[in-house]
This record gives sequence, C-alpha cells and structure tokens, in this order.
Amino acid sequence: MRHTLSVMVENEPGVLSRVAGLFSGRGFNIESLNVAPTLEKGVSLMTVVAEGDDAIIEQIVKQLRKLVPIVRVVDMTELQSVDREMILIKVNAEDSKRAEILRITDIFRCKVVDVSMDELTIECTGDRGKISAILNLLSRFGIKEIARTGNVAMRRAMQVTE
Repeated sequence: MRHTLSVMVENEPGVLSRVAGLFSGRGFNIESLNVAPTLEKGVSLMTVVAEGDDAIIEQIVKQLRKLVPIVRVVDMTELQSVDREMILIKVNAEDSKRAEILRITDIFRCKVVDVSMDELTIECTGDRGKISAILNLLSRFGIKEIARTGNVAMRRAMQVTE
C-alpha cells in the first residue's frame, strides 16, 4: 500500500539521512520526498511517500517518533487530506502540433512557462492521477525531459468522523 507520511523535523544536519536510513534499513524505497521550511523558525516539514505493508510502515512511524530531531509524525494515508505534486514537462512542439498541445495544457489548467521554436515547457500541479493523465497525453508528442517535486500533503480542515 502507498503511504504518505508528514514528518515535522528540527533543522539539524543529518536529519534527512537518519529518516531515509529508517526506510532503507527495512528495504523500502522512498517514492518521493519533499522538504521545506514551515512557519515555525528552525522547523521543516518532510512529506515522504513510500510503498509498503501497513505493519512495516507502522514500525517506521514509531521509530521516527523516537528520533530526537523529530517534532511530529502523521501517516496521512487514512486521513482526509489534500495532496499535490508539481511537474515541469519539456515536450516536442512542432508548429503542426503546438495548438493541440496548448489545448491539452489549457484543459488541465497548466501553464506554459518556456517556449522555443520546437519545444514547450509546461508546469502542471495536481494529484497523482492528474499528473499521470497529462504525461500520458503528452507522451505521443515526445517528452524530452521532466522534473517533479514529489508530493506535498496537508490534512483537510473539516474531518468527518464515523
């Protein structure tokens, strides 16, 4: 199962390697990792996405909570949350295909951020499904390069309790 972990950490050297070490030590690959500062000075938020069995992820969460520079760990998988990823896509854009590429870009509410004679660079933000869909549609034109941020996630404000 795919798990999204929200890990709030103190900004200290080596924190990232210690967190990654917990995953690699159990033979799990981190699918995506995003780290950025929070509103609180000296604290960053890591969003870690990993594929793994529930029991192993639960062990990793418990061990993460024991690390000194860790402030908070939340498994977002079972919570109602908003998650997004940003991708830059450089695609072949010959004159005859450019209008169709721009229509696809518009339908997906993406932006063209760079233009040259024979290629476009498109910025797209969305959930995993949206990113996969636009990559699938643009692949027939020839994708030259992609750069992805990895997931960021935030718990929804209004949680429905059952």
